[in-house]
Amino acid sequence: MEHHAHSGILEPVPAHGRYLFFSVRAHATHAALAESLRCLAVLANGQEVVVAIGAPLVQALGARVPGLREMPDFSGHGVQVPSTPVALWCWLRGADRGDLLLQSRVLEHAVSPALHLDRVLDAFRHGDPRAEHGRDLTGFEDGTENPQGEAALSAALVAEGLPGLSGSSFVALQQWVHNMDAFEAMEPQAQDHAIGRRRSDNEELEDAPACAHVKRTAQESFSPEAFVLRRSMPWAVSQQCGLFFVAFGCTLDAFEVQMRRMAGQDDGVVDALFGFSRPLSGAYLWCPPMREGRLDLRQLGL
Repeated sequence: MEHHAHSGILEPVPAHGRYLFFSVRAHATHAALAESLRCLAVLANGQEVVVAIGAPLVQALGARVPGLREMPDFSGHGVQVPSTPVALWCWLRGADRGDLLLQSRVLEHAVSPALHLDRVLDAFRHGDPRAEHGRDLTGFEDGTENPQGEAALSAALVAEGLPGLSGSSFVALQQWVHNMDAFEAMEPQAQDHAIGRRRSDNEELEDAPACAHVKRTAQESFSPEAFVLRRSMPWAVSQQCGLFFVAFGCTLDAFEVQMRRMAGQDDGVVDALFGFSRPLSGAYLWCPPMREGRLDLRQLGL
């Protein structure tokens, strides 16, 4: 499949990441928003800087992206899964935190006439840097079930569509905060059963309970199958830490059916992950494709 996606979507997670979250400034004009995005389009190369646009910004531009919507609030069955819309999200990827900080300042200034930087979150890869996948701070490998090769392209990218839509991707974001005291108080077997894999060798457990995370989110168990491409990274701020969950898809449907099942909305069984972790935020966005080394904003009329 030919694609013009952000290459950063398809590559393994970097040593360091920096997430920028923007909102539309009050009274920002269409002209100011358009100019800010045109400046951003030149700075975002799709590899070191991955950009995603949320429904609030699309609506402010008077545009439409087929398939983009706001994340629903999945709360219920004793768990909170909030929806916190974001207008613009930038994922800075690299090997040096100082470089990412300086780069984030350039991006912030480029869009500042129309977009406000609400918050920043730094993330990092954990585990053996030579391994295919990084690890969550609980020690479990993250992204084991990611599709590979052409299957990854099919899962993550829009295959066909109008100019400016083909090669794009939808992304679901959630910042999960871990209760490490609660996790560390669990027996090792209970930890393994909560995830559905042995931490020591990453083998899936046949006897894991129905609430095990792996069983709740088994991508092939849905109809149609619900494959996404995960690019999550751990984060830590002061004494809090957790996982910044990132899932790219050709639509938002695959993530949504997984999250509904995790939250117990299908059968009342809540994912065991909620026993020691909870999401603080959640948003759906759209990653425009790349064209001649810059963001292709034709779908937005720019």
